[in-house]
Amino acid sequence: PNTPPFLSTLPSLLSSPADSPVPISHTNNVAYSSNDNSSRDKRHTQLADMTDRPEYTTEQLKNALHNFYGGAESTTENCGHIYGYNDPNHEMSMLQKITATTILDYDDKLASSSSSSGVPSIEELLEQAKQFHATHGPILPLQQIIQAKSPSMALAAEFKRASPSKGDIAPHINAGDQAGVYYGAGASVISVLTEERWFKGSLADLTSARMNTTAAAKKDNKTRTAILRKDFVTSTYQIAEAAAAGADTILLMVSTSPSNVLKELIDFARSIGMEPLVEVHALIELDIAIDAGAKVIGVNNRNLHTFQLDLAQTEKVAEELKKRGLSYRHDGDTPQITLCALSGMSSAHDVDRYRKVGVGMCLIGESLMRASDPSLAIRGLCLDPKDYEASQCISGGAYTGGTKIVKVCGITSAEDALVACRAGASLIGVIFAEKSKRKVSFDQAREIVDAVRKFGERSDRVNVDDAETNGSPVSTLVAKSRALERASLRPLVVGVFQNSPLEVVKETVERCGLDMVQLHGSEGMAAANSKNFGVPALRVVDIELGSDGEQKSSAEIASTIIAKVTTDPIAILLDTSIKGDKHGGGGTGKTFDWTIAESIQNMGLPVIIAGGLTPENIGEAVGNVRPWGVDVAGGVEAGPGVKDHDKVRNFVGGAKKAAAEASKGF
Repeated sequence: PNTPPFLSTLPSLLSSPADSPVPISHTNNVAYSSNDNSSRDKRHTQLADMTDRPEYTTEQLKNALHNFYGGAESTTENCGHIYGYNDPNHEMSMLQKITATTILDYDDKLASSSSSSGVPSIEELLEQAKQFHATHGPILPLQQIIQAKSPSMALAAEFKRASPSKGDIAPHINAGDQAGVYYGAGASVISVLTEERWFKGSLADLTSARMNTTAAAKKDNKTRTAILRKDFVTSTYQIAEAAAAGADTILLMVSTSPSNVLKELIDFARSIGMEPLVEVHALIELDIAIDAGAKVIGVNNRNLHTFQLDLAQTEKVAEELKKRGLSYRHDGDTPQITLCALSGMSSAHDVDRYRKVGVGMCLIGESLMRASDPSLAIRGLCLDPKDYEASQCISGGAYTGGTKIVKVCGITSAEDALVACRAGASLIGVIFAEKSKRKVSFDQAREIVDAVRKFGERSDRVNVDDAETNGSPVSTLVAKSRALERASLRPLVVGVFQNSPLEVVKETVERCGLDMVQLHGSEGMAAANSKNFGVPALRVVDIELGSDGEQKSSAEIASTIIAKVTTDPIAILLDTSIKGDKHGGGGTGKTFDWTIAESIQNMGLPVIIAGGLTPENIGEAVGNVRPWGVDVAGGVEAGPGVKDHDKVRNFVGGAKKAAAEASKGF
């Protein structure tokens, strides 16, 4: 029906007497209230709680979606925007399987709703919500919470233990503790994943986050953070559940909801004081959201059906709102639409990108969950535009930005590459040098590239913005290093070459799909120009051990290196070489004098250091020298070309932890 049946009860939902049933939803498969005595076909044993997780057949999942869309009465008007609608050969996406599973789980849960089952009715949930918010503070208005941060970007910091695409992220972190850190660091909203099967969340996590942040805000005499329930919401029951657990808002996904159901859910949420965050991806979904009356619209840069990421999606939606004459910009009075960016961000560069197009809030989750110091990571986002401007000044002074790049080199298998990616590596190195015991074939390299692309939710090479080359070599490389930082937020694959003909390098780049190359021989600086290969190149500078004659100081060696640097490479990597090796260093397993790197950075040039790094000494290297990047190969191996997965995790984790600690003094 076009008019949801509960609309007439909206003014009194929170004050309805217990014996006055409130309809839950008009959808066929979850249209139950506490007094619904109609017979149902049981799919599985009734659930006492959501920890019992029956498995459903594909047919059951498809039927659940069919009923949710309206069954035989579904229309293109309501469902035409839904992926695969009316396609008899359509195979459900992961998003649709999760949505259907959620519908069936709640179907069974609601079927057992009674005073003796322990499963509350919607009326009982609404009464619980009324009592909770009377005791612990009222529901916060989402749009005003976001707008209050202007001109700074509001942050929705997410608590997420796992995901279908990435697996476990941080399964053992306490939700209340993490929420307390987010609150202390200035998050405006805390998003809590409550889906149990794939995201390993719960409503208990949400309540824990709410209680901890409420207590902290009361102690500080400040406004608390708003709490968002992020789940696959298909019924009014779930919204009532969220309110009873302490949520201020809920996520509603246009991609999975018929337009009439979306309108119903929005209206129900508002009836109990919640302004929902309505998620869109494609522009057709924007139409549905606006027609349903959404005021806070979040753009998921990730297509949840394919898991492909496109950070330009938010900008496309902003442009569309502008064309329609709808106010949305965050830098003025409260707009008609508050625009949020919901996926794929992890850096100050991302935040500034969206700030420029008028976005009011960014939701960031995985990078904060993986961060050794989430508070420091949030500070590094530069939510205040003044902080970002200050961070981008190129003054010609010493490089003091700390370690931003972690490269794991000598990868020979997709499995090892994924371990490094999951640990947080920025660059994955595959070696094509003939003399290396870690040399890979074209097929091995292609498998690694494919695995890294899939992990990064991309289907093509990442383009690294080339900086202008009309400045000095040092200032140009500083700008290029920042471009590489931005590009490597999703791991990149680097092909390592040593004295190979440039045409061979270029052919390998194209054949294997490499994102970058690294020249590790005697090719010279000019050879590292991206025009030679179509991708950027790291240029290795050897630091020779065992030199005879007069010993130069670190400052003198650094000055010599700086004098030879050109604008051709994207960055400089320092590695150990042995005296007499005419082919170039690398693979020595020995460290060089790190004060050379420190001296180079004091002259303004950020560098990557390699040679002899291990999980045992990475803390010292990062903490004392604070190099822009670190590179490891043999130090994390179980044998030649085979990575020890624990060593990889310890190295990358140790580098990031040491970087966080070292940066506290800056």
